[in-house]
Amino acid sequence: MEQHTEQKRYDMRYLMTTKPTDAAPDERLYAEMAAFVEELTAAGVLLATGGLEPGGVRVTSSGDEITVTDGPFAEAKEAVAGFALVEVRSKEEAIELTRRFRKIVGDGESVIQQVF
Repeated sequence: MEQHTEQKRYDMRYLMTTKPTDAAPDERLYAEMAAFVEELTAAGVLLATGGLEPGGVRVTSSGDEITVTDGPFAEAKEAVAGFALVEVRSKEEAIELTRRFRKIVGDGESVIQQVF
């Protein structure tokens, strides 16, 4: 009996997040992002993507006390505005994808974190 083992092409997952900017999206941005998302989806690299509501709910704990606070929060510029979960071969590949993303969306900040 022959056994087939499927080797996974990608084995590292990264969460790429981006902070909000004051720049308003235009038709060019929508078109370029749609093409980028389509490319990564077809390649099997993009697992999930989305934008996040600006406020959210903060849940904190201290000892036995749990505090729930509705947003928006004063430090909204530090919040995450969107994310992409990718599965790639290396950290360098995740960085390259993020470089491509930043070239499309322009000035701003993104953070890449490996998901374990």
